[in-house]
Amino acid sequence: MSADSLALLGGSKAKTKPFPVWPIHDDGERKAVNDVLESKVWWRTPGKETLTFEKEFAEFHHCKHGIAITNGTHAIEVALMAMGVGPGHEVIVPNYTFVATASAVLCCGAMPVMVDVEKDTQNIDPDLIEAAITPRTKAIIAVHIGGQPANITRIQEIACKHNIELLEDCAHAHGSEWQGKKVGSFGVGGTFSFQQSKIMTAGEGGCIVTTSEAFERQARSVHDCGRLPGEWFYSHFQYGSNYRLSEFLGAILRVQLRRLDEQTKRRHANGRLLDKLLTSVDGITPQRIPAEVTRNSHYAYIFHVDLSKFGNITMRKFIEAMNAEGIPNQAAYPPVHAIDAFQNGSYRVKLSGDQAKEPHRFLRQRFPNTLRAAWESYWVPQYALLGDEQDMNEIVTAIKKIQQNGSKLA
Repeated sequence: MSADSLALLGGSKAKTKPFPVWPIHDDGERKAVNDVLESKVWWRTPGKETLTFEKEFAEFHHCKHGIAITNGTHAIEVALMAMGVGPGHEVIVPNYTFVATASAVLCCGAMPVMVDVEKDTQNIDPDLIEAAITPRTKAIIAVHIGGQPANITRIQEIACKHNIELLEDCAHAHGSEWQGKKVGSFGVGGTFSFQQSKIMTAGEGGCIVTTSEAFERQARSVHDCGRLPGEWFYSHFQYGSNYRLSEFLGAILRVQLRRLDEQTKRRHANGRLLDKLLTSVDGITPQRIPAEVTRNSHYAYIFHVDLSKFGNITMRKFIEAMNAEGIPNQAAYPPVHAIDAFQNGSYRVKLSGDQAKEPHRFLRQRFPNTLRAAWESYWVPQYALLGDEQDMNEIVTAIKKIQQNGSKLA
């Protein structure tokens, strides 16, 4: 069997050594958890670990305040409630994102208005944001897909022009930068996730960061049963629920945060190396990195595959062949509008009044760039980008092997 034969067809793998294993942890996390255990203070309210994490995480992202939340989905929900999003409102979201970006809007009784993304960056298209604004529009959610910052300067300008709130969904983008400034610090707030696959993790968890005093006060109240800081414990001033993070997770995240800057530098550098190496492969187009992106934390390294350059194999077969070569993939998101809950109409139960009955444009709209991104892209997961130059070269070797053997796979 030739050395160039595909592993899927009985050849040797392109990957000769394992990628780093995720999650990364050491005695720092062990001590942090044990310290909380022995302290007998496991609850956030009287504790100090989660409170300290909030301050450290906010400062890292160039913000004044952090609010630790049970998970990333809840972080978006709490942020939207703090912004006053409710029945009758519309919130503009990209059609290429995890469902939580849209479902959080529905949770507030408002309508997510989906718009297409840019072909080359796979981030929300600012021109389509502006075209989608109506008198009902209350907010815009900009998602930094794969860790790549959206065109936040342009989106900020649109939000200010129309007096609309801007929220950043940074679930993929811990430590990413636009013009040297961390994402999450451009809108009224930024939301983050600490689910296990994310760039820093405690298994679950989330955070809201902000510099707005008014927004912070509202969001903190919503996340803590409607309480207000400094008031009697059993005073509840508005609708809220319990979205508090435990001391155990806060302690773990403090240790994870210490690694974030170095890990982000490594992922960004390896991403730029892959950009360079992949110029030699016809049919592979990496996610475009605008000049304003000074750091991409790379929740995933994303590239488009022109399957006509790979013997017209299917994307499923390309993924299968990459996995056989030892290269993992993070599944790309399906278009939000195509998810069953939207196609079968069940999303309408969260709406009221005319909004619940009227036709919605996204059900008949075409989203060519979202479809291209969803069904023709490969996502190399973030932990692979913590590897070395050999790891990056082996990713490219695997792609080239598939291209050379495309006719056999077809």
